[in-house]
Amino acid sequence: MSIVPDPSSTLSPRRLLRQRLLAAREAWAAAHPGDSAASALAGHLALVLQRLEPACLGVYWPMRSEFNPALLPAVDSIEGETTLSLPFCRREPREMHYRLWDGQAPRGVDECRIPASDGKPVVPDVVLAPCVAFTRGGYRLGYGGGYFDRWLAAHPGTTAIGVAWSCGEIDEAELAPEAHDIPLMFVVTEQGVIG
Repeated sequence: MSIVPDPSSTLSPRRLLRQRLLAAREAWAAAHPGDSAASALAGHLALVLQRLEPACLGVYWPMRSEFNPALLPAVDSIEGETTLSLPFCRREPREMHYRLWDGQAPRGVDECRIPASDGKPVVPDVVLAPCVAFTRGGYRLGYGGGYFDRWLAAHPGTTAIGVAWSCGEIDEAELAPEAHDIPLMFVVTEQGVIG
């Protein structure tokens, strides 16, 4: 009798954690379709952005059950002029940069097949980082590519704001931040601002 090995047994602890949390987030989002959670998160995030007054705001194109930054009140409600930018990821070498974005549906995709802008490269002073999970200390679990951490390490003057649903909060011991992990300045959820 042959025993079929459990394919998850070869996955790293972070990868298993990511899978579990993505499934939990999908279930949470399915239980909260179109409810007030998105409006509450947008409101908290808008207040943070009004205080920060970014000249260039790096947003993201939502995937799966992430908060959609398009739900934010118009960026023209922020003092001064704010431009928007979207990340563009390359597979080789593995890197990310931002490109100016007009707020319309992206006309292209990056090398990771994520909708992306075709605008000129820019360096935003504030970026929104989607989180699969986060800790109270501002550590973020993303999708595992390391794109945001590498970009933040190269741009230490940028303010990084994590965006997540409250169901993604985990204990720092469960995440066990690694040397390359860079904490976020704030994490914003539908329940408020952490940090």
